[in-house]
Amino acid sequence: MRGEAPSLSVKMLELLVCPRSHGSLVYDETAQELTCKRSLLAYPVRDGVPILLESEARAIED
Repeated sequence: MRGEAPSLSVKMLELLVCPRSHGSLVYDETAQELTCKRSLLAYPVRDGVPILLESEARAIED
C-alpha cells in the first residue's frame, strides 16, 4: 500500500457536493480529483482529503 494514494469512502462521496452548483461529485481516482458536471470544475484530493475551494479548482472542458 506504500506509495498509493488514499481512497475516498463511498459514504463520504455521497455526502459531498460541489460548493458552486451543489451538484454531485464524481471521484477520479487516477487524477485524484472530484469533478462536477454542472459547474465544470474539478477539485483536487490531496492525501485523501477533498479540497472543495473554488480557488483550488480547475476548469474542465464540456
